[in-house]
Amino acid sequence: MAARDDAPRTPDRSAWTAGPVPISTAAEQVGTSARMLRYREGLGLLPRTQEQPTGRGHRHRRFTEEDLRTIATGLELEREFDIPPAALAFALRVLAEPDVLARVRDHGERLGRLAAAPTRALDFDKQKAMRLLQDRRR
Repeated sequence: MAARDDAPRTPDRSAWTAGPVPISTAAEQVGTSARMLRYREGLGLLPRTQEQPTGRGHRHRRFTEEDLRTIATGLELEREFDIPPAALAFALRVLAEPDVLARVRDHGERLGRLAAAPTRALDFDKQKAMRLLQDRRR
């Protein structure tokens, strides 16, 4: 499935405005829509904000230049590997959660798409020592 937005262009980073910008401006600057930024935020693909609520307790998120660079990098990964945002979010989850990584690795090994994890050198040495001890007892 292709990762397509309403504007599949590479953003011109030189045109980014300095200082924090609202979501509509951020979306325009990275080449997507505000709706897609909200969707990506729900998937955990946007940097966390440290801003305090404004107004009557409502928080209107503003994006820094660093946020825009991070978002643009994610969009570039989606386009380069032709994946949807949900696939990138899952890949990040696999990298962050060892249990999920182990389950995905096991599935890949069962499918034959991944080679079995190599035995660690210490395990090999331990097995060799155990064999030598057993041979001496005989």
